[in-house]
Amino acid sequence: MPTSLTISAWNWLWPAIGFAAVVAFALVWSYRASPASTVRWGCLALKLAAVAALAVCLLEPLWVNQRARPGANLFAVVADNSQGLQIKDRGETKTRGEQLRALVDPRAAGWQAALADNFDLRRYLFDARLQATQDFRELAFDGRATALASSLRTVAERFQGRPLAGVLLFTDGNATDLAGAAPDLRGLPPVYPVVIGKPEAVRDIAVQQVRVSQSAFEDAPVSIQADVAAAGYRGQAISAKLLDATGATVQEQTVEGRADGEATAVRFQLKPTQPGLSFYQVRVGARNAPAPGEDGEATLANNSRVLAVDRGQGPFRVLYVAGRPNWEFKFLNRAIEEDPQVQLVALIRVAKREPKFEFRGRAGETSNPLFRGFGQQGAEEVQRYDQPVLVRLNTRDEVELRNGFPRTPEDLYGYHAVIVDDLEAEFFATEQAQLLQKFVSERGGGFLMLGGMESFWDGKYLRTPVGDMLPVYLDREDGGAPTGGTVHMQLTREGFLQPWARLRDNENDERLRLDGMPTLEIVNRVRGLKPGASVIATGRDEKGGEVPLLATQRFGRGRSAAFMAGDFWRWGMKDAAARADMDKAWRQMLRWLVADVPNRVDLTAEPIAADANGAVRLQVRVRNEKFQPVDDASVAIEIQPVAIGTDPAAAAIKLEAEPALSEPGLYQASYVPRQTGGYRATAKVKGANGTDLGRAEAGWSTDLAAEEFRSLVPNVALLEDIARKTGGEVVAAADLEKLARRLPQMKAPVMEAWAQPAWHTPLMLGFALACLLGEWGLRRWKGMP
Repeated sequence: MPTSLTISAWNWLWPAIGFAAVVAFALVWSYRASPASTVRWGCLALKLAAVAALAVCLLEPLWVNQRARPGANLFAVVADNSQGLQIKDRGETKTRGEQLRALVDPRAAGWQAALADNFDLRRYLFDARLQATQDFRELAFDGRATALASSLRTVAERFQGRPLAGVLLFTDGNATDLAGAAPDLRGLPPVYPVVIGKPEAVRDIAVQQVRVSQSAFEDAPVSIQADVAAAGYRGQAISAKLLDATGATVQEQTVEGRADGEATAVRFQLKPTQPGLSFYQVRVGARNAPAPGEDGEATLANNSRVLAVDRGQGPFRVLYVAGRPNWEFKFLNRAIEEDPQVQLVALIRVAKREPKFEFRGRAGETSNPLFRGFGQQGAEEVQRYDQPVLVRLNTRDEVELRNGFPRTPEDLYGYHAVIVDDLEAEFFATEQAQLLQKFVSERGGGFLMLGGMESFWDGKYLRTPVGDMLPVYLDREDGGAPTGGTVHMQLTREGFLQPWARLRDNENDERLRLDGMPTLEIVNRVRGLKPGASVIATGRDEKGGEVPLLATQRFGRGRSAAFMAGDFWRWGMKDAAARADMDKAWRQMLRWLVADVPNRVDLTAEPIAADANGAVRLQVRVRNEKFQPVDDASVAIEIQPVAIGTDPAAAAIKLEAEPALSEPGLYQASYVPRQTGGYRATAKVKGANGTDLGRAEAGWSTDLAAEEFRSLVPNVALLEDIARKTGGEVVAAADLEKLARRLPQMKAPVMEAWAQPAWHTPLMLGFALACLLGEWGLRRWKGMP
């Protein structure tokens, strides 16, 4: 705080001026006989200065300032108790934790006594949470996380409305509860961070981050990327292994260490051997042992991370509806037979509707002669003349699709996707077409229309509910049939970026495959693409023109696709290799079509943002047969920890999910993991009457130790930012004594004024005497009277 000078005896102003004037006149008069010289004027100036100082003393000047009132303000001392302080810096004999313990030991730290003379000290230590302490004896440096942001937030809330003058923060700054976001510093007093640890990197190898991406690419549907950072291993071999749940090595790679702190991306591509949920572990380490005299890694806690891979648990049911038996279904059905997770249910028309007055059979016969002699021929059982003849294939039971294409949500919403092939729009009644559109937009299903003589424009889908959800405009000026001539299929740039559209793992091989494909002779022409649609493949004709072949788009909660080719089966007729490629293409396309389609019961596990304990929010969405939310269900969740390798797994934990107020049909529960590793959650849902509504499974992984040791270099930038935004400053450990002496003079919530006489000081008296003695000495030196 700046100090000001004030006058306390203004009533002595005129006497002081008079005294100074009289004495000054007398001095000038006494020096009039002295010869004019610089010495004479110097002696006069010294005496006048002494007289002026004595005159000022008559006014009683005071130094006035404010200071923190002793004992009226609080001051928090917060120390980091996380595992990250177990690190030993290069050239140090003590760990960071041992250095911190010595700094905050009340018996050896005089700065605490100096602070306690003026402030009410409150001592805290923090790791995953903030807790009070008397003398920091509880420091064990075994905390699983560094909840720096939440601990500061807790301090601000705990002392809200109370005179907290500042926070002295001892930490390395490697917070685990920020996730790249800035800390909330509202309501905090000045924070004075003390950086624990040296800024130089220590010798270590760490898995900083692991990302998992999944696609419908059949050869390697799962891609895992691990960012490996190393310090002190430049040019040395580093081994990265991918282990399964049994501890067996699935893949292994060797990378070369880069500069300190520079990450290397390690990528694994694999195809899980089983559907559903799987757990893997990425583990890294130096391939060679340390050389003699060379230190090993600072810690091994950050050398591995567990990850969860969910390939989905089928069966995914796809309804195929065709206007006639064709080659496309034959090859499609054979391809899907090799995928145990996808079931293709077919409804194929073998004869169209016929007017009742045509093609009569025997006298009085009202049933279709095609069904004569098969089963019962009652009026309710037979196919009539005005009804199409349909064949059902791969149905679940004899009841499924018995009445043709579904007319109710309960019947249609049990499928994950619908494929329409060579079938005119008139096949669907108005309510069926609207139901099919709601199947995609509201239920979130997938829809695919294949090309043919009665598809798209030629099937009169223009201005119909089915045509409205297609990614292409159907209106055409020519109004003709599917194009004649041949086109050659090519992937667009967007198609090359979609794993499900590719059959090879690199662009060159994929182009060679496309060049070897046979030409297509039946293509349905469309006017263009709708806004937001993507072209995955095009057809190039002999003149170099291009027409869209495969287009996709999001429609409501689901997705729709249009495949304008009507003779894709020609590809499989070329040879065995082409047949295998075509089968693979069909499987990948259907896998993409059913991806992300919701089930009646869905379970998701989402980490709670900025939670240092790794808490997870489990959300269960429950729907009935019409896919409407169910609000009166009972949801039980069982959580089973998953051990990697031979480590024993902990016992399962059961939770009850509670209905959420924000969304109908949503049930929530929170879980805080107790150990590092993978977790498998299974939700079982029962209706109000006790009926089983379904179950769902989800998995996640928690690596608190890996997060804690993700960076071993103190985060000085974060601490400087906290200090700057709160009005504090970063303090060196050696300057704690100075800070303790300065803090009482700095701004605090409760201040008091203090005044000190400026005239009643040895400095003022010494100044006057120095002037008089200087004048006397100068006169004697020059021989003046």
